[in-house]
Amino acid sequence: MTIEVADTQDPARLVAEVDALGARLAAVREAIGRIIFGQQEVVDQTLITILSGGHVLLVGVPGLGKTKLVETLGTVLGLEERRVQFTPDLMPPDILGSEVLEESADGRRAFRFIKGPVFCQLLMADEINRASPRTQSALLQAMQERKVAIAGQVYPLPAPFHVLATQNPIEQEGTYPLPEAQLDRFLMEVTVPYPDEAAEREMLLATTGAREAKAAQAMTAEELIAAQALIRRIPVGESVLDSILRLVRSARPETTTIESVRANLAWGPGPRASQALMLAARARAVLDGRLAPSVEDVAALAEPVLRHRMALNFSARADGVRLGDVIASLRDSLG
Repeated sequence: MTIEVADTQDPARLVAEVDALGARLAAVREAIGRIIFGQQEVVDQTLITILSGGHVLLVGVPGLGKTKLVETLGTVLGLEERRVQFTPDLMPPDILGSEVLEESADGRRAFRFIKGPVFCQLLMADEINRASPRTQSALLQAMQERKVAIAGQVYPLPAPFHVLATQNPIEQEGTYPLPEAQLDRFLMEVTVPYPDEAAEREMLLATTGAREAKAAQAMTAEELIAAQALIRRIPVGESVLDSILRLVRSARPETTTIESVRANLAWGPGPRASQALMLAARARAVLDGRLAPSVEDVAALAEPVLRHRMALNFSARADGVRLGDVIASLRDSLG
């Protein structure tokens, strides 16, 4: 059994469109692979997030290519990109923009809004957790509603609009934890690991010679918008829907039947996690060249979708329990 999609569609045409998108995404992955070495899972999860229409939080120590990945994505996907370096003295107007008082030639004065860097298609929030919570929260409305309100005026953001934020591990000096409300706006939290030896060798050879490879465009913003709309039209099986609901509801201490979850979690994911899994599972299937998502897609995406939407309680942290272990028990419950 499958869930009916909102619009009437020709199955043969849908299959052809999905196949065409899969071929285009293969070219996108190849273009990214010429610049980013040995981080295929990170690249795929980031692409899945963008295809789902969401924002991604890249977490890892400095020097692992997080900034390079975002710059490469902007070029490959044909998006207008801007970068903001988050620092402790950064203020909300430095991101959103501000009004200035101008005087015309005839002496009349009026306020004019000068747009900030958030008015772009791909905003790179570099080291987002080095700014104060007040500045971090300036992105909340932009991320959720794709618009900003300044001095009573509402300004829409360009389409598509994605925030790709990088974050240093919270135990490093000079960092501020992101508030839970903002973390929930990120569709995925992607951990960026150290590259393996073969990838690091390839990177050394490619980036320290006389010529360094440059990213090439493989998609346009209009094609990306069409791809995001197509992702939402892909039918989802009843078993996949059930697995998403079971996984997310089992991650809440109030409704779970899993003892390790009830004992170790302070709070669990809300409905945004279910929505994120539904979209991301579809995007992952298309990225892999399949026409429909499976329960395996849900299990594979569980950790990056749920990790930043859950919190261990005090006793679990004292006992050295890890969120990854709790999420593993949730995946196991899917069967």
